[in-house]
Amino acid sequence: MSEELSRLESALRATSPQAPASARERAIAQAMEAFDRHHQETGEEWRHREQVPKRGTPWIRRLAMLLPRPSYALAGSAAVLALAGVVSHQVLIAPQAPPAPTVEPASIEEWHRLPESALDAPADRIEVEHAAAERTREATLAAERSEADAGLVGPDLSYDFYTPLPQQSATKAMAESTRALALEPGRPGYREQGHDRFAEFSPNPVKVVAEEPVSTFSIDVDTASYAFLRASLNEGYLPEKHAVRTEELINYFPYDYAPPETRDTPFATHVAVMPAPWNDSARLLHIGIKGYELDRSAAPPANLVFLVETSGSMDEPNKLPLLIRSLELLLGALAPEDRVAIVTYAGMAGVVLEPTPVAERATIRASLERLRAGGSTAGAEGIREAYRLAERHRLEGGVNRVILATDGDFNLGITDPQALEDYVARKRSGGVALSVLGFGMGNYNDELMQRLAQSGNGNAAYIDSLSEARKVLLEETDSTLVTIARDVKIQVEFNPATVREYRLLGYETRLLAREDFRNDKVDAGEIGAGHTATVLYEIIPAGADAQRIPERRYENEGAEPATEIADEYAFVKIRYKLSGAERSTLIARPVTTADAVERLDAVSQDARFAVAVAAFGELLGGGRYIGDYDYEDIVALANGARGEDPFGYRSEFVRLVRLAQSLSALEP
Repeated sequence: MSEELSRLESALRATSPQAPASARERAIAQAMEAFDRHHQETGEEWRHREQVPKRGTPWIRRLAMLLPRPSYALAGSAAVLALAGVVSHQVLIAPQAPPAPTVEPASIEEWHRLPESALDAPADRIEVEHAAAERTREATLAAERSEADAGLVGPDLSYDFYTPLPQQSATKAMAESTRALALEPGRPGYREQGHDRFAEFSPNPVKVVAEEPVSTFSIDVDTASYAFLRASLNEGYLPEKHAVRTEELINYFPYDYAPPETRDTPFATHVAVMPAPWNDSARLLHIGIKGYELDRSAAPPANLVFLVETSGSMDEPNKLPLLIRSLELLLGALAPEDRVAIVTYAGMAGVVLEPTPVAERATIRASLERLRAGGSTAGAEGIREAYRLAERHRLEGGVNRVILATDGDFNLGITDPQALEDYVARKRSGGVALSVLGFGMGNYNDELMQRLAQSGNGNAAYIDSLSEARKVLLEETDSTLVTIARDVKIQVEFNPATVREYRLLGYETRLLAREDFRNDKVDAGEIGAGHTATVLYEIIPAGADAQRIPERRYENEGAEPATEIADEYAFVKIRYKLSGAERSTLIARPVTTADAVERLDAVSQDARFAVAVAAFGELLGGGRYIGDYDYEDIVALANGARGEDPFGYRSEFVRLVRLAQSLSALEP
């Protein structure tokens, strides 16, 4: 016993060799592998207490005998630090052995089985074997300390390790930490796709007009779904079905609807009834809305705060670098007297640039170029700081907006989605709006970003390329920044004398209760200057033999409709609030048989192209209601309705449909 104590005393006085960082990383990985292999071989969930080596057991003595004398310090240091770790609840970091360039380290069991002749082995081999033992021990201790810190185990001072509680498994904890390391961005085998989050919804069902004649929803002019779909297809896989929101696909494209003549009525409404290309017995009700087009010289001054995520996950080419270039594009669309501020968040929020006139572009660009990625994501703290700046420099009658640019979720600060929504909604009432720009794939919390943009009276866009940044921030600057109508709600009442069934295509996440239509306290969507919004219903005319829901026995016992509305398919009502107004205004118009055509090619190219896009969204969502209508049919319809297409958006759509067709053949 005295000999062992002497060795420990000598070990404490010795200086342990330091290994380079690369050797340390390699050692940890190898030790973790050895630890897993050990448990796979024994088939045990966890080592029992009687199997844990105690102080002074032959395990320590054998370690001392096998090592050359200069390495006694390593063995002694490891043993003493293990004892200290029990008291301090700290994870043991064992001294690192020199790099082992030639010999593959053995597991602790293989090391135990070494014959006595190993004492005569060369010193470098013994050092390697010692390193393997120390690495295995380090990984084991780390796993046990981790469970102790989590409250899963309690200390037992008669052992070098913590004693596990019966219902817990350190093997599981070790496996989880190993998987976490394997999934860390930048490590081999890491794949981003599949970790993005979207709100789940079911496709709108078929409704019987006699039972539920009224359809109510909030307008939506967001386009994030289409850009994310495009990014997914370009990466080589089909997007998940909840990432496909049909209305956002349709509204991605500009349509040449006639605008209103004056700003007093902020938008014009156009309707048409046409055959459904996937069902000869069905019709499509097309509703097109065009916002008032603002003269750029008459645009109000802007007070913008760029809220930029700079966490470690943003350190990818399609994230922070693309974000910086995108915001630089926006500067080119702003007036010299507009003001821009920059706030970043990563671990904690910080003001990079106080509100600065756009005339000082060099200063703003220099601030953007200095942004670097690193740290965790304190998104809520960033939002607070951004709103503080926007409110302090608020422009009466101007555009006061926070533009959140992010790749995903918040993991520090206010993380409860409802609390974030409530906070943004309170700030909205103070005149500061919030818009969201999404970047990258793999960690994007689309559901939260959509909810924040809706609560903030803003819009949500997804930027997958510099071309998309140009579209959203340069070509559509007015519609992105200047709101001409708030809380826009649509209600369509169908006439049971002419329409048997109907189904709304898209807008599943924007549905409202019937009574919400006249309630001015219920928040709804916003329309920006020059925005277009398109709505499509599939309807089954009364008397057609294509209804999906059988008639009720007593359905026709009601009174006959009045003759003055016998030629109406539906009645469209829209409510909206002008800037600064608290009460909504109503505009309405009927949809009559005079708005119907007998052939699909008799309607405008815009209407036909919107139908092709809607069919694509329906097909990617499962195609439950479009029968045998397939990718080739969509391509044919879209090609016949491309028109002039000055920016190539419609040609790109056709390419994406063909790409989706090819990828669908690879799906299991």
